[in-house]
Amino acid sequence: MKIKLTILLLAGLLAAPGLLRAQIDTNQIEQLKQIVQVVKNLKYQSGEIDLRGGLAKLTVPKEFNFLGPDDAETVLVKLWGNPPSQNKPLGLLIPAGMTPLSSNAWVVTIDYTEDGYVKDGDASKINYDDLLKQMQKGIEKNNKVRQEQGYPAITLVGWAAPPHYDAATHKLYWAKQLKFEDEHQDTLNYSIRMLGRKGVLELNAVAGINQLGDTE
Repeated sequence: MKIKLTILLLAGLLAAPGLLRAQIDTNQIEQLKQIVQVVKNLKYQSGEIDLRGGLAKLTVPKEFNFLGPDDAETVLVKLWGNPPSQNKPLGLLIPAGMTPLSSNAWVVTIDYTEDGYVKDGDASKINYDDLLKQMQKGIEKNNKVRQEQGYPAITLVGWAAPPHYDAATHKLYWAKQLKFEDEHQDTLNYSIRMLGRKGVLELNAVAGINQLGDTE
């Protein structure tokens, strides 16, 4: 979320006395204006949302607002500085009263992958220690590509909360603690994966590690 922090710092400088304000590069001011306009153009939605033409229906809780696929991609890539994914998210949820530039902003991304049917028995037998090691190796392998593209390297520190599977609801829960290069605060990825007959619907909360209690 380094880009968001940079924007907030720039906004603070713009509100400072004239002498300090004059030290800001005019390109930075123009960049800030463009980003503020991008945020203003986001289309917040509420109520019942039809995800990808009938794939699933989402009733947005009153404590949140919903952003569709294009706006979700804008937040994650243009505002928060993540590399674009092969497939756009189905959307995201953001707490009501917040914008992506709020200092304590966090979001829940919504994605779907057609991984096929996963049996309860298979899901309950997952070795989470082995899974963590596989994820760590995958992230380390991908870091070279990220850095070549100008994105910071990531370290998967470990589980932020113990993973578990709820057979009654067919939901798999895990929370990862991630460290981004040059970031002072670690990032939380709290994931709820809902296993269906054709694929997996995933809700992933992206927040600061100290916001774990807010995302559960």
